[in-house]
Amino acid sequence: MNRKPLFKLQQSVPQILLAMSASAALVGSLSVNAVEQETKAEENIEQISVIGSRRLGRTVEDSAVPIDIIGADALKNSGFTETNALLSSLLPSFNFPQASLTDGSDHVRPAQLRGLAPDHTLVLVNGKRRHSNALLNLNGSTGRGSSSVDLNAIPANAIDRIEVLRDGAAAQYGSDAIAGVINIVLKSASSGGSVAAIYGANVTEMDGVPQLESVSEGSDGNLAFTEGGDRSLTDGQTLTLQGNMGFELGDNGFLNISTEYRDRHSTNRSDYDNRENYARLDDGSLDPRELTVNRYNHNFGNGDVEDFSVFYNAGYQLTNEVDLYSFGSYSKREGEGGGFYRRASDSRNIEEVYPDGFLPVITSDIDDFSLALGAKGFVSEWNYDVSAVYGQDAFEFGVINSLNTSYGPTSQTSFDAGTLTYDQLTLNVDFSREVDVSFLESSVSVAVGAEYRREGYQIDAGEEASYAQGSFGPGGEVTDPVDGPFGAAGAQVFPGFTPESEGDNSRHNVSLYIDLETYLTDDWNLAVAARYEDYSDFGDTLNGKVATRYSLTEDLALRASVSTGFRAPSLQQQYFTSVATVFVDGEPTETGTFAPSSDVAKALGSPGLDAEEATNYGVGFTWSTDFNFSLSVDYYQILIDDRIVLSNNLSGDAIADLLQGTGANQGRFFLNAIDSKTRGVDVVASYNVATDGYGDLAFNLGYNYGKNEVTNIIDPPAELQGAGFDQDNLFSGTELRRFEVSTPRNKYNLSATWTNDDIRTTLRTTRYGETQDPSDIPERNEVLKPKWITDLDVAYSLSENVSLSLGANNIFDVYPDATRENVDDVTTFSRLFAYSSFSPYGFNGRYVYGKIEMKF
Repeated sequence: MNRKPLFKLQQSVPQILLAMSASAALVGSLSVNAVEQETKAEENIEQISVIGSRRLGRTVEDSAVPIDIIGADALKNSGFTETNALLSSLLPSFNFPQASLTDGSDHVRPAQLRGLAPDHTLVLVNGKRRHSNALLNLNGSTGRGSSSVDLNAIPANAIDRIEVLRDGAAAQYGSDAIAGVINIVLKSASSGGSVAAIYGANVTEMDGVPQLESVSEGSDGNLAFTEGGDRSLTDGQTLTLQGNMGFELGDNGFLNISTEYRDRHSTNRSDYDNRENYARLDDGSLDPRELTVNRYNHNFGNGDVEDFSVFYNAGYQLTNEVDLYSFGSYSKREGEGGGFYRRASDSRNIEEVYPDGFLPVITSDIDDFSLALGAKGFVSEWNYDVSAVYGQDAFEFGVINSLNTSYGPTSQTSFDAGTLTYDQLTLNVDFSREVDVSFLESSVSVAVGAEYRREGYQIDAGEEASYAQGSFGPGGEVTDPVDGPFGAAGAQVFPGFTPESEGDNSRHNVSLYIDLETYLTDDWNLAVAARYEDYSDFGDTLNGKVATRYSLTEDLALRASVSTGFRAPSLQQQYFTSVATVFVDGEPTETGTFAPSSDVAKALGSPGLDAEEATNYGVGFTWSTDFNFSLSVDYYQILIDDRIVLSNNLSGDAIADLLQGTGANQGRFFLNAIDSKTRGVDVVASYNVATDGYGDLAFNLGYNYGKNEVTNIIDPPAELQGAGFDQDNLFSGTELRRFEVSTPRNKYNLSATWTNDDIRTTLRTTRYGETQDPSDIPERNEVLKPKWITDLDVAYSLSENVSLSLGANNIFDVYPDATRENVDDVTTFSRLFAYSSFSPYGFNGRYVYGKIEMKF
């Protein structure tokens, strides 16, 4: 691939590590006190959560709803540097598969909480709503049809802790908080800091996929292949550099800055291509080039990615009653992801341009920016918080190593395919206070507030050659300039956005909320909330929540909640329009996604979009003991009506007539098509042991059981009942089953951390339950059996402020079963793409790494 690095640092890893080690002694003599102070501060942090309740000082142990808090130490005791991957390794209800060949989703991968869509989880930073990314996940991956927050744009070294509310909270925080809320709390130290370098690579053996040893011509005149043992690879080399620094702002303020640079090379887990690449010679014999052409002609795995991010968090005490605060970020990510290989003899190839065929590559250039400003304080017995938050995400698509077949042999080979941009402005005014009520055991915490949010979504067309229809025929041959037949239009693998796809759309909403919380008795806590929202595009909604907790003893408490919620259709779902190569049952096809309000969608029966409505139920208990053991068990049920999904890929003669001139031969759009039920159980336990002379041990267990069920499907529209359509329904069986079985039914997270003097060892193992990669063709349905994935991290303190870590993720090199051994109908593509993209732990195998960190 043609990598255009932001910085060329990968080659300098040994020098970087050597320089850091050499400077350790110098830094050490200056930094011992700062490190000791920071360590003591971390040990004394109370488990106080910003989310779940607006009552000041509410602890996790006293919460009426389940909340997980993940500290900075847990985040860094791992070889993962992506925030989504870290959460998946630590939270049993969090799912982060790593699909490939999914266009832009290769570069902004979605994740799920409690098996729901990625956009059913609200993400906050310092308690303020984070903007989503501009990309819409459209191909056959988890989260198909959603547009979510890019958690991987938030570097782990900027995070003080992550709070995860596993409960419906739309009545408290608004749209998207159906599955729960993830709140990223940024570091706020006013002194000290750290720098770290992490380098690693995948050192692996592809289970069930043999190495191609040689290619020859068989006695029957066809290709013959000699296979060896499982294929061994070392790839995915990744360099990550991190820095964090705290500064004092005068006598009453702080500024904390975190930066991260990551350069990740691609991995490739494709099988060899056993198809003939070239047309047969005139005498019917094989082209001699068949014996020497590269048979590993696809890139199936992680793409090349290089990104840089910087976050800051600042606060200043202006007076005794007024605190000012601000935080913000900028990140840039450039990536390359391979598409589907075009053979030399393919009608979409032009042999004068690519004599041996070509692998088109989709490039991404993502710029993400956010800024928050606010003031909080105390006036007339009220605590107040006034803030403004703006965020923008721009995703620029490019295509390289490609061509526009219809432009003939003079076609360019790289294209600007257009840009998606999403932005969000949120204004908040919040007030809270304690009100004494004579007949209650405690005061009533009252919180009221208002929010204004404006969202914008823009599609900019690509250059003309990226989408236009030229006058050449298939293979770039000269053809009739009027009647054709014409070659494939637009850039191969990802035709650019057309002028007809362009748009600049926006909406706004206003919301009002009230939260009340009190103790009815010394042991019985009750909280209620209500929120009214009015959207400019689909109307208003009113939602409520009741949560309660009752202490049976000092150690044992029961808790329960019930709430209603909603999710507004995203602007991306309402207005996105594009044509791209999509795999349908393993076969590539040009598929158009059309706005629900477009003429094409209306002709197929599109009723337009409305908000999703949800009802959440939760009940559980917590048990905390004096011998450092704690346990929580929570049952949940989430009902969602009018769920927004992507329709079938609709095809047939009538569809083809409708799509003439669009470059697509299938069409689809978003609609409120199904109702769903999600039920499950979360179990979280921890046990800490302090030994005499042998160090300290910390054990953690997490378990999630979750079942998704589609309970109702929209009736087929009359438009699909006529001749010329291959489908009679807008929602296929494959998509239904993706909702129900494409995430693990259960998941265990087990970890043990041993600390003894200068050594810290962390061992984590995760069991992923059965997962399915469904297909409309039963013989191609793929069942992924349960597997255990084990990670090990060992750290040694070279001095008070310098530590060295070595470790491995997936240390036993576990893979999902190879697809060609896991389906009855082995197609060309189920061979080429060796493992299912629905594997909840990916399919890149073992990753080994080393890390050096210095604190000062």
